Amino acid sequence: MVQPLRIALAGLGTVGAGVIRLLDTNASLIAARAGRPIEVVAVCARDRSKDRGVDLSRYIWEDDMTALAARDDVDVVVELVGGSDGSALTLARRALGNGRGLVTANKAMMAHHGMELAAAAEEARVALKFEAAVAGGIPVIKGLREGAAANAVLRIYGILNGTCNYILSTMEDTGRDFGDVLKEAQALGYAEADPTFDIEGVDAAHKLALLASIAFDSRVDFSAMEVEGISRIRAADIAQAAALGYVIRLIGLADCDGGLFQRVQPCLVPRDHPLASVDGPTNAVVLEGNFCGRLLFQGAGAGDGPTASAVVADLIDIARGDAGPPFSMPVAALQPLERAGSGHRLARSYLRFTVADRPGVLAEISAAMRDAGVSIESLIQQGRPEENGEVLVVMVTHEGPESAVTRALELLDGSPSLTEAPLVMRLLG
Repeated sequence: MVQPLRIALAGLGTVGAGVIRLLDTNASLIAARAGRPIEVVAVCARDRSKDRGVDLSRYIWEDDMTALAARDDVDVVVELVGGSDGSALTLARRALGNGRGLVTANKAMMAHHGMELAAAAEEARVALKFEAAVAGGIPVIKGLREGAAANAVLRIYGILNGTCNYILSTMEDTGRDFGDVLKEAQALGYAEADPTFDIEGVDAAHKLALLASIAFDSRVDFSAMEVEGISRIRAADIAQAAALGYVIRLIGLADCDGGLFQRVQPCLVPRDHPLASVDGPTNAVVLEGNFCGRLLFQGAGAGDGPTASAVVADLIDIARGDAGPPFSMPVAALQPLERAGSGHRLARSYLRFTVADRPGVLAEISAAMRDAGVSIESLIQQGRPEENGEVLVVMVTHEGPESAVTRALELLDGSPSLTEAPLVMRLLG
């Protein structure tokens, strides 16, 4: 008789319950494709009495999460607790240290401790899988590790946070402002009660750090990430972008030109670009390889079904005997790439200034652009008499080094004409 792959499941929230439902619903199909059954042996969560819509009476319940990692009847621990440190990291370390495989959906833990955990998995000769940590049910890590394995990746970029994408595309469709749409996203469950990690770009940055490591055979370096969120974007920015033929999306982008460059930032995306049509709580990742060209991975970036699908896909790989290096290459072979600066990068930029409505302000801004060597492609001035006479001044620059835009803003820093800090977004090209 074929020995089943025995798993312990830590965390019985939306995704954990989804994993159990998927294993139940597709049990025969999964066993056929894995070459053996996959069975849950033990579980752990904070509240034993909560109704999760699945039958948990079949499983051993451990009140101490770390006990899952020490059970002799467990081959793989599935960590769905979340958090970069604390109990999730303790469980991961103990599981690998005890020779158990580990499957996790925890992008924060992998972004901050991925190298340590990968080294532990290699030393123990067990699997460490984290497909569900990036873009939910989209098999983008498998696409990088397997489908595009023969390619030198030129760059990888995309929409990596469904909450931000829902907010931006809803602002685009309705003309409503950020705060109003954020409240709606929270009411619908697309945004957390504390949405900071999502709207300030941190969640997307965690995912981008993992993709960049696999794409460029480099060590995960979250500290080198440039991160900016969407909380300062107004309905007026959405409207101006539309008038110019663009939509605004939060884009995570990484390349390896002169060092490792990693940035999460709202960008203006041309309407004919594949990412422009991605709306709602959807994720999409574009991979550009030197032989495969442009590949687009798109689908649901969160939710019980898609994320559970990614978790179980990892379990199927482990059941088949796939325990290769978690980041495609052994940790010792991953390069600690130098952080690439952004000043030399060529880009067109969208700049929005909120200024006092008085003579000479536009001349002051234009002079700063001139002195910094920034060439202005277009300029729009929009009055807002309902808000104390403030005026929005929007500029789009010709292509030039980002350092020139930075210098222009330094020249304007402290100017009494500016009523708030300028907003800068790059045009995706």
